Parts: sequence; C-alpha cells; structure tokens
Amino acid sequence: MNAQTADRLVAGPGTEQPHASPGLARGLLEHPWVRFAVRRLARLLVSLWVLVTAAFAMIHLIPGDPVRGALGMNASPQVVNLRREQLGLNDSLPAQYLRFLRDLAGGDLGSSITSGLPVSQVIGDRLPSTVSLAVTSFLLAVVLSVPLGLVMAVLTRGGRGRRTELAFTSSSVLVAAVPEFLLAVGLVWVFGVRLGWFPVAGQDGPASYVLPVLSLAAGPAAVLARIVRIEMLSVLHTDYIRTARAKRLPPRKVYLRHALPNAVTAGLTIGGLLLSSLVAGTVLVENVFAWPGLGSTIVQSILSKDYPVVQGVVLVYGTGVLLVNVAVDVALALLDPRSAIRES
Repeated sequence: MNAQTADRLVAGPGTEQPHASPGLARGLLEHPWVRFAVRRLARLLVSLWVLVTAAFAMIHLIPGDPVRGALGMNASPQVVNLRREQLGLNDSLPAQYLRFLRDLAGGDLGSSITSGLPVSQVIGDRLPSTVSLAVTSFLLAVVLSVPLGLVMAVLTRGGRGRRTELAFTSSSVLVAAVPEFLLAVGLVWVFGVRLGWFPVAGQDGPASYVLPVLSLAAGPAAVLARIVRIEMLSVLHTDYIRTARAKRLPPRKVYLRHALPNAVTAGLTIGGLLLSSLVAGTVLVENVFAWPGLGSTIVQSILSKDYPVVQGVVLVYGTGVLLVNVAVDVALALLDPRSAIRES
C-alpha cells in the first residue's frame, strides 16, 4: 500500500480532496493578457464614473434655473414648479444623483425640457448622422495619410529631396493649423457658393458628404501623414530593412510588407487621438453645414437651455471617446504584445 492510498483510507470515503483551483485562478490572474484586460476595464469604469458625475454636476453648476430658462420668463411659477417636480429637481442632490445613476443604468436619460421627448429618442434620431460623418472622415484621413507619408519617406530618406521635404512639412503644418470650422466656411464659399459644385447644407445624398468630410479629414490627414513619414524614416534605417534590400527583394515588398507594418504603431496611437478630436470637431462642422447630427443638437439645446439633452449628448460624446481609446489600446497590444506584457 502506497502513501496516497493510506491517506485516502485514513481520511475516509466521505472526505473531499482539495482541488488545484486556487492555484489555477492565481495563475490565470498572473497571465499578462488577463492583467492587461483587468487594468483597461478598471480604467474604463473609473473614467465612465467621472464622466457620469461630471455630466450630473453640469446641470447644477450652471447659474440660474434651467427650467425657468427653458420655459421662458413668461412662464408662471406654478408651471415652473410643476416642471421641476416632474424632473425631480426639487429633491436633494444625493437623491437626484442616485436616481440619475439608476435611470442611466436602465437606459433612461430623462426627457427634454422643451419638447418633452425622451432624450434617448432625440439622441437615437441624430446619432447615425454624426457617426457616419465621423467614420467617413476618419477613413478618408487614413486613406490619404498613410500612402502620402510612405511616399514622402521614400522620397526624402537619406537627406534626399530637401525641397520636397520642405514643401511637405510646410503644407502639412499649415493645413493642420487651420480650424475645422474655418476650413468648412472656406470650402462652402469656394465650392458651394462660387462654383456651386456641392450642396452647402443638410444631409441629402453622397454629394452632401463631400464638404463636411473634407473639412474634418484635412487636419487629421496632415498630422497623421507627418507621423507616418517620421516613423517610416526611422524604420528604413534598421538592419532588417538593409537585409531585405541585400536580398534584392522588390521595393514594393520591402516598403509594404517589411517597413509599413512596423511603422504604424505610433500612427495608430495618434490616429486614435485624432479620431477622438475628430468626433469633438463634428460639433462645429455640423453647425456650419446644418448637418442633422448631435453637434447641431447640442448647440440648439444649449441655446434653448434644454440641459437634459445637453447632458445626454455629453455622455454620448464622452463614452465614444473612451471607447475609442480602449480600442486603440487593444489594437496596440495585439500589434505589439510586448507592450501589454511590460505594462502588466
């Protein structure tokens, strides 16, 4: 009889043997990818809580009575008090905050003060227009910037093409420095008013996308092209690129298969930040082109002092920016797993 059989006989048939689940759970928690996911999820939850708290505090930090401002100075005190009671603004701040969190968890963003419609319905009607505009602009910026940065790196590597480098750098800095709304006004005047090539207001067919998309994509494309060029110049001087050239590989294979994938990491990081700023830039551009999206909605709500709608739109914009940052972090970790391991 061996030692294990003796231990089982001494313990008795009804005694359960310990399992290795604690060790397995400990090993799972120590895995780099699991720790990476936990850290990102914790940051996202904390950021969402800060965003929700700031959105709740916004309506209480604005001077004056939002209900009075939305209903107008001619509204009777009885009507104002009734509307405040319907919105729950007469309760204490802790009670309002807890109710806000509970309603938000259930998908209830409240009701518009001016129209009485649910805020979720107002946002749902306008959100697709903003998303289509932002995504189209970002895709155009990437399609323009990556080939342009690659070509400029090839033309100016090794100190060649000084004039080309100066022209590219100067023009990209100038385009990136022009605000989106100012560029939008210029495009409207040239291509809409003077030439009449494209519509200048509303969302009516593919032609109506041209000027708003160009207004939003020009600046990010210029910035991203410069980043891609700088990263490509750094990659083209590495040893494995010299080895690929020594093997007499075709230039297309050297640049596209070996150099470009290693140069997009920094470009992807900047691209995520540019997408976040591009989403925020839709607010002004939508108002220039009377685009039926969230940007024009939030401006109209601010002017009419419809703060529940402003609150809901701010939450949507903020959540979108946070999710974009998480997506960029995950993409970077997939492209370079060592970054996730080092951070964990």
